[in-house]
Amino acid sequence: MGKITIHITYTGDGQNAKRFMEEMIRTGVVEKIQKEPGNIGYDYYIPVSDPHSVLLIDSWENQEALDRHHASPMMDAIWELREKYDLHMRVERFAELPGDTDKKFIR
Repeated sequence: MGKITIHITYTGDGQNAKRFMEEMIRTGVVEKIQKEPGNIGYDYYIPVSDPHSVLLIDSWENQEALDRHHASPMMDAIWELREKYDLHMRVERFAELPGDTDKKFIR
């Protein structure tokens, strides 16, 4: 299997999701994850329609790279901050399929 992209929506009370994102960036956790072998992208976005959430788009070269990330010390840091800010998660996972039949629709 090829590239894997995961959308994680973190939701919490008040500004907790935004504070979580800011602390992830400020403490260098995001930068360290972005430098992990096999990471293609790790970026946060703030949904216009939901001020209590942030969206993480997390992409990896393959399942093996994602498995290494899940076994890394970064997961402990993420877990601690998720608990600190009492966040709930909604996760969607997307995998690259063989072939590229959609390419003709992309400009």
